Amino acid sequence: MWPDMRFLDLFGIDLPIVQAPMAGSSGAELAIAVSEAGGLGSLPCAMLGPEQVRAELGIVRQRTSRPVNLNFFCHAEPTPDPEREAGWRKRLTPYYEEFGIDPVTIPTGAGRLPVDEAACAVVEDMRPEVVSFHFGLPPASLLDRVKASGAKVISSATTVEEARWLAARGCDAVIAQGYEAGGHRGMFLTQEMGRQVGTFPLVPQVVDAVDVPVIAAGGIADGRGIAAAFALGAAAVQIGTAYLRSPESLAGLAHRRALTSARDDSTVLTNVFTGRPARGFVNRFVREVGPISRAAPEFPLATAAVAPIRGAADADSGEFLPLWSGQAAALAPDLPAGELTRKLAAEATERLDRLSKTGEAKA
Repeated sequence: MWPDMRFLDLFGIDLPIVQAPMAGSSGAELAIAVSEAGGLGSLPCAMLGPEQVRAELGIVRQRTSRPVNLNFFCHAEPTPDPEREAGWRKRLTPYYEEFGIDPVTIPTGAGRLPVDEAACAVVEDMRPEVVSFHFGLPPASLLDRVKASGAKVISSATTVEEARWLAARGCDAVIAQGYEAGGHRGMFLTQEMGRQVGTFPLVPQVVDAVDVPVIAAGGIADGRGIAAAFALGAAAVQIGTAYLRSPESLAGLAHRRALTSARDDSTVLTNVFTGRPARGFVNRFVREVGPISRAAPEFPLATAAVAPIRGAADADSGEFLPLWSGQAAALAPDLPAGELTRKLAAEATERLDRLSKTGEAKA
C-alpha cells in the first residue's frame, strides 16, 4: 500500500501519520482518536509536570491499546540575563498599564522545562511505545534510560546536519521539519532562521543522508501533501495544523476562528511569546512587538513576562495569545480526528496508486 513500509513495521501502526504534539492545543483526546484510527497519537509533555504526564497517559491507556508518543523538549536551560529581562519588561510596560498589571508581582522563570530525571522516571514506569524530542536530544544518560525502557526514539531536524547528528546518536526515525511548519522550530545546531529549508527541499536531502525512516513535517495537510512527501522518499508524515479544527483538539475559539479564515499568508515566524521563533497567526501582540524582537530574552525566559498579559486580555479575541499554525492552515478541515486520519490516508493512497498506474502506462 505504501512505498516505504519501514516506519509502519518499526512502530507497529497501520497508517504512516504522526499527529504532531502541540503543547496547549492537544492532549489525551486527540492522541486517542489518532491512535485508534491507525496513526501515531502524541501527547505534548513540555508544559506538564511528571504527575500530569502520568495522568494524561493514564487516560490514553484506558481508551486505547495502540502505540502512543510522548513528546518532550530538551533545550539547554539559558542563563538568566537581568539586564535583558528588565529591557523586555520595559518594552511590555504599555500592556501592563493597559490591563492594570503590577510588574512587581510578575515572577521570573522558564515556564517550560527540558526533559529531566523525573520525566525519565515516568517513561520508565509508564513505558510509552514512542518518545519524541524537540530541540535535539537529552543528555546521553537520560537518552539511554529512555531507550532501555523499550521506547522508540524520534526527534526533529531542520537541516541535513541535524538529521545526521540525530541518526548518529541512535534515533529510530528523524522528523524533517520544514520552514512551513507551525509552532516552534526544532533547530538545535544553528539559530540562523534565514537559512532554514522548506519541507520539500529538505526531505529528499535528509532521506539521502540517513539510513533511518524520515518523517516529513511542515505544510502537509491533505492527501496531496502526503503523496508528495512519499514521492520524495519519506516513510511517514507528521501533521499538526490539520487536526486543530477537530473537536478533540484543545484549540480555543480565537484559534479556531483564525483557522477558519486562514489564507496562505496568514502566519509568520515570531519569538515574542517565548523567545524562540515559532510559526503562528498574526495578531495585535505579534504586530506591535514583533514579529521578531531582539528584546525578547532567550527561550523560554520571555514567557513569564508575557503570561500575565495573556491572562488579562480577552481570550476570545486572541490578540495576545500564541495561535500556532503552519502555512497550510487554509487546508485544515473541520472533521473529527479519527475520520480525518483515515481520510488523509485514503486520499494519499489513491493519489499514489494513480501516479503508479500512470507511470506503468507510460513505461
